[in-house]
Amino acid sequence: MFQCTFRRTLQKINGMKPISRRNFNTKLTKGLGGVAVAASLPVNCVTAGPLQKKRLGIALVGLGSYSTYQLAPALQDTEHCYLAGVVTGTPAKAKKWANTYGISEDSIYNYTNFDKIKNNEKIDVVYVVLPNSMHADFSIRAARAGKHVICEKPMAMNVAECDAIIRACQEAGVKLGMGYRLHSEPYTQEVKRYAKEKTFGNINYIYADAAYRSTSNPNQWRLNRKLSGGGALVNMGVYAIQSLIYGTGENPISVSAQEFSTRPEYFKETDETITAQFEFKSGAVGNMMTSHNVRANRLFASCDRGWFELDPANTYIPLGGRTSQGELNFEQESQQKLQMDDFAKHILYDSPNLAPGEMGKRDMMIIEAVYKSIVQNGKKIPLSFEENYGFGG
Repeated sequence: MFQCTFRRTLQKINGMKPISRRNFNTKLTKGLGGVAVAASLPVNCVTAGPLQKKRLGIALVGLGSYSTYQLAPALQDTEHCYLAGVVTGTPAKAKKWANTYGISEDSIYNYTNFDKIKNNEKIDVVYVVLPNSMHADFSIRAARAGKHVICEKPMAMNVAECDAIIRACQEAGVKLGMGYRLHSEPYTQEVKRYAKEKTFGNINYIYADAAYRSTSNPNQWRLNRKLSGGGALVNMGVYAIQSLIYGTGENPISVSAQEFSTRPEYFKETDETITAQFEFKSGAVGNMMTSHNVRANRLFASCDRGWFELDPANTYIPLGGRTSQGELNFEQESQQKLQMDDFAKHILYDSPNLAPGEMGKRDMMIIEAVYKSIVQNGKKIPLSFEENYGFGG
């Protein structure tokens, strides 16, 4: 039995907080005597728990287009994780997914019986892919069920909900990651390297846009403020905000913003187009644009000794890029595959968490500041974060 006498004794001797089944083996083997101690334990104490797995089981919560066309196919190619379960409110979808992916009936849940997932040892990670208003609820419930959590962007409806998610994961002793796929793909990683190493010198100006033209169902949940919490800014704007930050290697110190709409009959409740100006401590200036009414997808930075850009910068694939020194040419892979494998490796091998929950909270703090500036007619809103707050990795 995993909760063996030695584990309880070890906790008492060291005055440790209760060690979960999920992190016991890692803590046990740390230190000079870890190997010797582990060798003396009963076999079932050493080998139990998901950290001994080669691959982690992921359950997708919400089977909309992103899960259907991106996440599920990516999980067929991942090395360190696999599709182990689904959560849906539509029985027909449950049946279809079971047939398509061979998911057993005991790993299929609905939104009412979701909490029973805590008893499913095949599921290690819950990926919340629901309308924004449901992110906090299901992320917190997943954490309390003892499952690691990936939360799609934006993290929540507001900063308070982000805090609640982070706190729930900390209290449960589970890992929390954001569904920020770009941090795992090579073009973005190269830009992050430019910023860190100052490859082209100091960055003086940076621009990012992220937008698409919405012409489909005007009743979709993204256009319903109660479900989305906002419009283009909380959807596509997160990419532009992220681009400015990893493109400079800095968090902004202030923002001022403007909003406008040319199709108010369609965008009745949510923002259509937003522009914003950012200041950084280094002296760099950043501009961004996001919209649900135009197509745009670019990152550009002007530096002391050259420039770099990504164009496209935030689509799935392919991405493209170039610098004042020449073209960028990296292998194009499923970003979702890379992202989920990176998070699984973070759990299994304690590799860096490239997109931690704190990063999602930071972005929500910026989003709230942008909306505040708009309400105050473009007033400059100061921003303050802990040192390197939310950078990950």
